[in-house]
Amino acid sequence: MTTSAAVTTETRPEAGPDTRAELKARILDLVHAYQEAEEEATGRPFEPGVTEVWPSGAVFDAEDRTALVEAALEMRIAAGRSSRRFERDFARFLGLRKAHLANSGSSANLLAMTAFTSPQLEDRRLVPGDEVITVAAGFPTTVNPIIQNGLVPVFVDVEIPTYNTTPERIAEAVGPRTKAIMIAHALGNPFAVEEVARLAEEHDLFLIEDNCDAVGSTYRGRLTGTFGDIATTSFYPAHHIAMGEGGCVLTDNLALARIVESLRDWGRDCWCEPGENNRCFKRFDYQLGTLPHGYDHKYIFSHVGYNLKSTDLQAALGLSQLAKLPAFTRARRANWQALRTALDGVPGLILPEATEGSDPSWFGFALTVSPEARYSRKELVDHLESRAIGTRRFFAGNLTRHPAYLDRPHRTVGPLTGSDLVAEHTFWVGVYPGLDEERTAHIADTVRDFCVARS
Repeated sequence: MTTSAAVTTETRPEAGPDTRAELKARILDLVHAYQEAEEEATGRPFEPGVTEVWPSGAVFDAEDRTALVEAALEMRIAAGRSSRRFERDFARFLGLRKAHLANSGSSANLLAMTAFTSPQLEDRRLVPGDEVITVAAGFPTTVNPIIQNGLVPVFVDVEIPTYNTTPERIAEAVGPRTKAIMIAHALGNPFAVEEVARLAEEHDLFLIEDNCDAVGSTYRGRLTGTFGDIATTSFYPAHHIAMGEGGCVLTDNLALARIVESLRDWGRDCWCEPGENNRCFKRFDYQLGTLPHGYDHKYIFSHVGYNLKSTDLQAALGLSQLAKLPAFTRARRANWQALRTALDGVPGLILPEATEGSDPSWFGFALTVSPEARYSRKELVDHLESRAIGTRRFFAGNLTRHPAYLDRPHRTVGPLTGSDLVAEHTFWVGVYPGLDEERTAHIADTVRDFCVARS
């Protein structure tokens, strides 16, 4: 009887004289060939009303696929050199000193908010019951870290057609226990972040910029994500560059960066990378807490932390995507402008507008059906979906109306009229780089024809 080991030996193809480098080169050549075959198989002609037009999605090419396969061949399954290189390059792109990869944008937001509760901030640390100003019309994971840290969200309203709040509303919301501001740039459209940063400085408040939907946007000529104490980004496939999952926390403040790193990496005090030993030359010479002198620094914990790291597979893909970010940004702006021009004057619609002084790298194209229109948001959305055009709600619309938040401590300043309008009458369609002129025109034609026919 032939043993299983013998079968494996007899049926395994001969590797030949190729070196590992030669085998790797052949595999990556095949990856490029596979990408070409994939594009040929899926590149069917666009058929309006039949071919699905997604509201968002990642755009990958042969370089992206190759980057993933190369990292897999080298079994770089934990954070490693690609992660460190991405952090360096992404921080450089934004002109900031430090970037720390996380496993999602939501985790990045959690790390950012939690960093301000660190005992290392001494009398500036946030403690349970302190308040954080945010907006009601947004995504839950901008607000959830506030609640998860025992802090109290203070909700302010947004304006239509920018879908952002204003410095005046934020100023009105500042109270005796207010310690921070955490707001996202709405669908890539910057809020008045320079003025908000100035307001935060005047009131000694921390500012977190949720930049997950706005990488590449500028306000008064400066990239968003560079105004606050900390900024966050997301690399989920819907976002400006994609890693599959992934996020990032960025800051110019080295003390905050060290806190974020500790929180992300189990809460440990040591800053050695995995596999590194004794970079500080004091690994067995620390005395912290009530531990004995010389306790291994790798196992001293200065924060109640998490494990929210990403992997080198994700970072390798992110590096490939980062090179394409300028082209992606141009495509997003062009698609948004095409829709804005084509839908100008359509009856019953409130069209989006960029915040004054901004140049957004748009995440989506928001449409609000006027309450006085002769058709409803649902009717328009149903029509678009029937024509294979994907739509999305403006995230939570008004978070204070959702079951998860009804019994949570919070404060509301002023009426949430704009947020309610968003919850009831707003949705958005795509502008991501995977949409070409033909698909963008199909969106505009379908919206315009429906609205005109119903008016």
